Amino acid sequence: MQTTEKVVDTAVSATSETGGTIMNSLGGFFNSIQEGVGQYGLKIVGGIVALIIGLWIIKMIMKAIKKAFDKSKIDHTLKPFLTTLVGFLLKVLLFISIAGIVGIPTATFAALLAAVGLAIGGAFNGSLGHMAAGVMLLVFRPFKVGDLIETGGKLGFVKEISVFVTILQTFQNKTEIIPNGAITAGTITNLTTIGNLRVDMPFGIQYGTDIEKAKEIVMNVMKTDDKVMKDPAPRVAVNNLGANGVELLALPYATCEDYWDVYWDTRQKIVEALGKAAYAAPLPQRIVTMKN
Repeated sequence: MQTTEKVVDTAVSATSETGGTIMNSLGGFFNSIQEGVGQYGLKIVGGIVALIIGLWIIKMIMKAIKKAFDKSKIDHTLKPFLTTLVGFLLKVLLFISIAGIVGIPTATFAALLAAVGLAIGGAFNGSLGHMAAGVMLLVFRPFKVGDLIETGGKLGFVKEISVFVTILQTFQNKTEIIPNGAITAGTITNLTTIGNLRVDMPFGIQYGTDIEKAKEIVMNVMKTDDKVMKDPAPRVAVNNLGANGVELLALPYATCEDYWDVYWDTRQKIVEALGKAAYAAPLPQRIVTMKN
């Protein structure tokens, strides 16, 4: 009996010691949580408040910068790029400052940011290529905002050159968003560099009709058209001797904005003027020789 009582007492003592150890461990764990909350809780709250205030301040700064750009003589081509770059740098500085407030060492945060940047760069390799192409467009300036260009089979006025894409507005009022990498990798035709465009319009008349009179009629139409430029002066020339008639070529000049008006409307006026002067369009004809 005494032996059994000793065993029971020993078991009870062991159980009590184990329970005490568990309670001590739990107590230490909860104390650690309380200390952590007390130590980092205010820093985290302060970081969140600083983030909200910082983003609001950056928003106000960007508005002021945009207004300053609008009043300044900075090229419209550079404004979107500079605005994006300044906004990105301000946000990076804000996040570094918040890391210091929370208690993350600045060097550690910078290393982490660099690692994240490398990972993002690997994932968005193509996007970085477009960004590099955008920088090239801004440095070498093959075109600027407002120019009429043709690239990648798209024709339109340049509305914006951003970091990654260039935005065109076509004559049909379509908005074409073209990656910068695709632009620099292909051919760029700038139709605004000289300031005017020649509109080549061929017309045919029948053989045997008065060529000089036809050229005079076409020239009079172009001289009286307000959309046709006087300098450079328009011209009419014989372009080709076809199988069915003589091909004349009207060569008026127009501004980029009036190009399609001249291409369509002036062409119609020429056709109507030739019709009133009894100039018929050349028709297919054959000379047949019969032998007895």
